[in-house]
Amino acid sequence: MGGLRGRLVAAFVVVALISAVTATALAYRDARTAVLQRTQNTAVDDLRERVTAVAADVQIPPDQRSLSQFAAKVADGVGIGDRTVVARYQDLVAVSDSYADTEDRITTELRAAVRAGDGARFQRVMWRGEPYLVVGMPVMYADGDRRASGLEIFAITPLRAERDDTAALLDSVRTGTVPVVVLAVVLALLAAGTVLRPVRKLGRATRELAAGDLGSRVAVSGRDELAELARTFNETADALQASDAELREQEAKARRFVADVSHELRTPLAAMTMVATVLEEDADQLPPDTARAARTVGAETARLARLVEDLMEISRFDAKAVRLNAAETDLAGTVRASLALRGWTDRVRTHLDEDVRAVVDRRRVDVIVANLVGNALRHGAPPVTVTLGTTAGGALAADGAWVTLEVADHGPGLPPGARERVFDRFYKADTARTRGTADDSGQGSGLGMAIALENARLHGGTIEVAGVTDLPGMTGVAHGPRRGAVFTLRLPLRRTGEDTE
Repeated sequence: MGGLRGRLVAAFVVVALISAVTATALAYRDARTAVLQRTQNTAVDDLRERVTAVAADVQIPPDQRSLSQFAAKVADGVGIGDRTVVARYQDLVAVSDSYADTEDRITTELRAAVRAGDGARFQRVMWRGEPYLVVGMPVMYADGDRRASGLEIFAITPLRAERDDTAALLDSVRTGTVPVVVLAVVLALLAAGTVLRPVRKLGRATRELAAGDLGSRVAVSGRDELAELARTFNETADALQASDAELREQEAKARRFVADVSHELRTPLAAMTMVATVLEEDADQLPPDTARAARTVGAETARLARLVEDLMEISRFDAKAVRLNAAETDLAGTVRASLALRGWTDRVRTHLDEDVRAVVDRRRVDVIVANLVGNALRHGAPPVTVTLGTTAGGALAADGAWVTLEVADHGPGLPPGARERVFDRFYKADTARTRGTADDSGQGSGLGMAIALENARLHGGTIEVAGVTDLPGMTGVAHGPRRGAVFTLRLPLRRTGEDTE
């Protein structure tokens, strides 16, 4: 039994045990004291009364015979049981029970106290494992001057009965502790159930809320702290649900706005693109300033057209309106065609496995290759290398075959923090680049890597990014450790007839 329930039960049991032990100890102490006090008082009173009654008959100084008679007379009147009376006068000793061993039970301290006082003294002693009460007193002259006669009398009383009585009392109290502890456990379980039941309900509702069920609520009953906590949870869930609904509505409006704006821009952009194309074709016949302006207009119009197309594409992904048009494809040929279409064949090194065929959407694989290679050419440094092959297992599965397409460059690598954000929309790691350069026509919109990742996920794959120095074996022989970035596309290797979802 663990958790809060176990701690509550343990606390109840500990409190019950402490209370029972404390009560037992106090009861045992008081009972033992009362029993012993009663026995002591009775023994002292009996001895004093009997000595007073027979002291006039004893001769002082006594001889052994008269001393023994005195001890016997005192013993006859000091109660019942196996009490033993010892009379002492200087070196003479008389014992009422001639078979009793009394020497070790009458201590030197008690004899000294009796000899020095004028009243009864007592002492509890242990002898051979048994408790005894020894009461002693001096015998006074009977002439009224209360002088000690030198005669001493001792009564030895066993305390076995008192010991047994207190032990029985202790056993009874100890036995009574068991039902007390059992009752404490029952009460603890009832209390724990009362406390933990609403806590469990609240915990279950919290887990449901964390899992996305914003309609999860708990019933509020009572006016205690737990009810207040449940009420606060419900209020928090209401506020969270309202905020979520508002955010979803705003997000949907934003997606519709982007989609609508992108769609509306396509028609005027088409006209602008045609005009810009005509101006670029005739730029050589225009004055230098006008020609430069015409080329700039053409480049910026092309960038705007690409941005609109990217916005349209990302809007389709957000609306989950994208579908695969998959067919068995020669991936090596697809990569070559993608590089050739953009005039990158001479700028990129390729190591392509010719036997790699898989069921993919050729157009979307082309988009992925174009974005990965274009990113390496814009932000990296030559040579840019594209490697195509297959692997067993991969980042998404523990077994099965995967297509891997690696795009590596020799540039400055990714700046700190860029690796986690490189696939974010509109994120550009190279913020220092300026527009208007000769190579600016290829500058991205900040959506290319996000679109590439969405296309990879649509195939059931992913794109991973690492620095060149993070990969085993990626060091130059002549120039030491290489820098740069490596983007790895991983797609499940499916053949015709396999499920492509």
